[in-house]
This record gives sequence, C-alpha cells and structure tokens, in this order.
Amino acid sequence: MSGSWLPRAVPTMVGSMPHKDRTVVMDLVLSNVRDMPFWPQLSPYPAESMMEQYLEGLPGLRKTDGRVFVNTEDELFEKELYDFYDDCVRISEDPPSIKKSERFAFGPETGRTFRFFVEALKKRLPVKAVKGQVVGPFTLLSGLRDHRGRLLLYDDRMVDVVTRHLAMKGLWQLYQLKELSDRVIIFYDEPALAGFGSSAFISISHGFVSNLINEVVSILKPAGALIGIHVCANTDWSLLLNSSIDIVNFDAYNYGEKFLIYGSQIVSFLERGGLVAWGLIPTDEEEKVFCETSRELFERAIALFGKLGAPDRWVAERAIITPSCGCGTLSEKAAERVIELLIGTSDNIRDYFGF
Repeated sequence: MSGSWLPRAVPTMVGSMPHKDRTVVMDLVLSNVRDMPFWPQLSPYPAESMMEQYLEGLPGLRKTDGRVFVNTEDELFEKELYDFYDDCVRISEDPPSIKKSERFAFGPETGRTFRFFVEALKKRLPVKAVKGQVVGPFTLLSGLRDHRGRLLLYDDRMVDVVTRHLAMKGLWQLYQLKELSDRVIIFYDEPALAGFGSSAFISISHGFVSNLINEVVSILKPAGALIGIHVCANTDWSLLLNSSIDIVNFDAYNYGEKFLIYGSQIVSFLERGGLVAWGLIPTDEEEKVFCETSRELFERAIALFGKLGAPDRWVAERAIITPSCGCGTLSEKAAERVIELLIGTSDNIRDYFGF
C-alpha cells in the first residue's frame, strides 16, 4: 500500500485535456496542480487518445484502412510474440533497463506531450508526487479485436500479452518520472469496468479481473510505484477495495452514495494503507461545470467523508481530490474552470482540517 504517505486532500487530474497548444496547457497544469502534477493527454491529437497511445510494440498489431486490430494468424505473429516475451524477460532481470526500451517507450507522436511535460516540470521541482497514466488492461482487452472481429478479452494468449504489455508501459513511464520525484503514481484508467457484472461481460469473473490487476501490481510495485485505478462510473467496488492497489479513484460527484455502500470495505482499505481519490469535480456536462462552486463541492466532500463511519479528518488525510473523469471532451474554457474548481475545493478541505 502507500505506506506512511498521507496526501491530505492534495489535488491532481485524471489525464485528458482538450487543448492543442502544449505550451498553454503545460503552464496551466504546472501553475495550478503543483503538488501532484500530471502529464495531460491532449484529445485533439489522435495519437494521444486513451487506447491508441499504448498500442505501440504490441505483438500482432495491424492497421488497415483505418481499422486497428491484432492478427494472431499472420505469419510474423509467432516471431513478434517471441521477441515480445524475450524483451519482457530481459527487463524483469534488470528493470531500470526499460528506460532504453524502444518497444515500451512512447513514440515520437504518442509521447510528444509526455516529453514536453518532463522537460517543463524539471524547471518547477520539487513536487510531493508526480502522476502518470496508462489505459487499463480490462479496458484495452474489451475494446481491441482480433482479425476475426473477436474481442481480445476472450483470447487467453492475448489476455496475458496485453496485460504484460500495459504493465511494461507503466514501468517505462515510472522510470522516466522517477527522475522528477521519489514518489511516482501510475494510474490505470479502466472505464470498461463500469460494465463489469453486466450482461455484456456475464462470463467474466472476479478472479479474471483480479488476475489482470495482480499482474500489473507484480511488475510495478517492486520498482517503487504507487498504483491507482480510475473508474469513471459505478462498478463492483469490492473488486478494487480488496485488491493490492494503492489508490481507488472514482466519480464521487455522480456516484458518491453508491460508493459508500461499500463503507466497511473502504475503511478497511484505508486502514491497510490505501488511499481514495475522490472525483468531486464534474466533467460530464459543461453546464454542471459552470453551475458548481468550490464551496458547494467542499461541502459535498465533507458530507461524504462523514458517512464512512470513521473520523472525517482521518478520511481526509487519506484523500486525493480529482475531477470525476478526464476533461478531454470539454471545451478549453470548461476544462480551465474544472481546474479552478479542483484547486478551490482542495484548498477549502485543507483549510477546514488545517492541513
């Protein structure tokens, strides 16, 4: 778990932003989200979309006529698979060597904003922590298909490949960000877990998803990462609260009461050293963004903390404050308002408890 670190309602963001000008958005981020800065994924650039950004280096990946898929029957696939596992084994024997990996690094376009962030943040150190993000394995497996149109989620071999691939993508990011802070948090974004337990994934068990999480944890935790999982809607929260991840990030604005149904498990998770990232700032509708105030969101946070059956100060010490989801679908003006609300809400909470 997170050990002795108490974030005490520090703010950070989920990831995506709608800006195109990297200089403008980086100044916006680093001037406001100073304690736990994050690198923004810029939605105007297709190479930085949530899944596209992490596909480079995946065995069998093909792009034809605008279609992206994995061809497991291509004559080159077996060699690609062998090379992939060979790279994984070599890196497992010497994890820092991943810093020089071409397979697991961001490419020139997918990593343009990431590298811009790294250079910009070097001029604004120190920070309390730095946050990176990767698409989660369940989400990628349930969004990417093979050459026959079947989801990779139902191909046992590709389940292992994709999960290892994304764990290595997180490990590469970890070692880049370690140069900026001793405390690096890697979030895995799992919007598809909102459908877990529904008829769409009726054959997918708790154990299956737990194995995906455990694979990621087994690779990143020994290297010193704190691992968070973000789900932007409701899910079976026991799945994450009973796992070995460090941070559960959820949409507290729309699903706060549903999350609190798991109150005893949340408290147990916090007692074991886990943290909760409360997504208090709305991002789903621009009207909400401009109607809310940081004072109202602060009051909502205090009310939620108080319903856990534990001292609200103790809960707040183990809280991170975030928007409910990414800002990539908002206008630039609305995204900037989200940051304003985020900082205001965090400041109000911290002032209230004297952090």
